[in-house]
Amino acid sequence: MSTDPTVHGHCDPRFTRVRDAFLENFRTRDEIGAAVAITVDGESVVDLWAGQADQAHTQPWERDTIVNVYSCTKGMTALCAQRLVSEGTLDLDAPVAKYWPEFAQAGKAELPVRWLLGHRAGLPAVKNILPNEALYDWNAMTAALAAQEPWWTPGTAHGYHAVTFGWLVGEVVRRVTGKSLGTYFREHVAEPLGADFHIGLAEHHHGRVGEMGIIPMPSPDADGPQLGIIIMSDPEGVSARAFMNPPSMAFGVNNAAWRSAEIPGANGHANARAMARIYGALAVGGEQDGVQLLDAAGIARCHDQQSRGPDLVLHVSTRFGQGFMLSQDAADTKFGPNPRAFGHPGAGGHLGFADPDARIGFGYVVNRMGPHILLDPRAVALIDATYAAA
Repeated sequence: MSTDPTVHGHCDPRFTRVRDAFLENFRTRDEIGAAVAITVDGESVVDLWAGQADQAHTQPWERDTIVNVYSCTKGMTALCAQRLVSEGTLDLDAPVAKYWPEFAQAGKAELPVRWLLGHRAGLPAVKNILPNEALYDWNAMTAALAAQEPWWTPGTAHGYHAVTFGWLVGEVVRRVTGKSLGTYFREHVAEPLGADFHIGLAEHHHGRVGEMGIIPMPSPDADGPQLGIIIMSDPEGVSARAFMNPPSMAFGVNNAAWRSAEIPGANGHANARAMARIYGALAVGGEQDGVQLLDAAGIARCHDQQSRGPDLVLHVSTRFGQGFMLSQDAADTKFGPNPRAFGHPGAGGHLGFADPDARIGFGYVVNRMGPHILLDPRAVALIDATYAAA
């Protein structure tokens, strides 16, 4: 008897390879529950979901199931900042302290906004040990980062600001707009587009959140070292502090406190359809159904490379644009074949990206957490199938 899950949703006949790859992830890659969505020229061509929304396999993944998408949230945070640049209210080359005066502490008076977006600010972590509860305290985290001396000379190197990215960029957005990052994103991106993506999840949505598994210790990507070993062997180092101070999931993610907080580097909740919808709008020039997210210059900034090479936090080679991750150099870490693609993966396997050349928007979410630092093989299989069909 077949143990294949029932795949729900729709798939354009041209993209049956994507449906096949999606099903293969359940057959051979231990998928529990997942969804994948793709737009081409702003139109939905794939919107599929299957499997179970909980780890005990008792609750089916539904059309409106949303999950914590971890660092995919960074792409939405970057989008908010880029909107402000396009509006002329935020200057990437101005000092962060122009908008956030307290940030000028510890030699950071001239550090430009651009270096926050490109992971070049030297602020991936706070050195002084913080209580677990600080993870949910916006003022505590922004005050600690304002006081923090950079771990390296800003602008001279880059390292993944794994969680701090959200507080750093989010505080700039808050100072410019007077609104929290989650509120600004909801009012200017998610609600106008009808995208089911939330940064700071309202309580009435909690009941449809899929249960996330535990993230395994990160494994090497390409020929990189074992990040987990580095973190354990140097608990006071930048990599350990970046992920463990406060612990980025101090009390886990399957709880109301995590879901309700605004942690714009890590705790967005969404489905694949929402990510494909937003990235699909960016892939066709920044406007969809009368909603303008970015202008042409803004789209160009998204894939404008800011950092490339050794990452001082992840200990692999990484590439970043202005807030978005770009395709990496290894063959199995690319957002398809086109050089202008940009987006962001999330821990465990999630992925969203835009490809302006192919006019593709892509979203993929899971609840079986993989150990890969960059792209999960499940996502790679779906990307390959997408471009084989497109």
